[in-house]
Amino acid sequence: MSKGIICTMDKEVLAVLGSPNSPSGELSIISTSRLDTCLEAFSKEKLILCTGGWGPHFNTSAHPHASYAKTYLIEKGLPKEAFLPSALSTNTVDDAVKMKPILSQFNHVRLMVITSNYHVERVKLIFSTILKAYPMTFVGVDSRLEKDQYDRLVQHEKKAIQSIQENGLYY
Repeated sequence: MSKGIICTMDKEVLAVLGSPNSPSGELSIISTSRLDTCLEAFSKEKLILCTGGWGPHFNTSAHPHASYAKTYLIEKGLPKEAFLPSALSTNTVDDAVKMKPILSQFNHVRLMVITSNYHVERVKLIFSTILKAYPMTFVGVDSRLEKDQYDRLVQHEKKAIQSIQENGLYY
């Protein structure tokens, strides 16, 4: 889809939020759990938007996380034509900010935001502010993590939510 052209038809966009990959680009179990959910939800009338650029906490490889995610989905059989441009973001707030101009190509779009179960509460808080013009559903997938790793991520999310509630959302 070229820049400046508005698509007038209703579209559902499966937005798969970025997550860790190794320095060599190998996707983490967090990433593959989100991407496998996208595979299950995909149908030919839907579009896919992958997020994730670079960041010391999730991707220090040569390529953006979203490119690894897109490759994974294409290798699993999804058509290249189903993908919107990637949002090369550095964090969850940046996901929403960088998705907004991509989504603005459509007059009517519904989002299915796919993230991990431990992350969904913060995503709802952020996306309902930045992308409030779009109807959204949120899918929090089982991240298939060991209990101690999962518990650490839950604690991180609680602190991040508290910070947003106390300090506001800056973007």
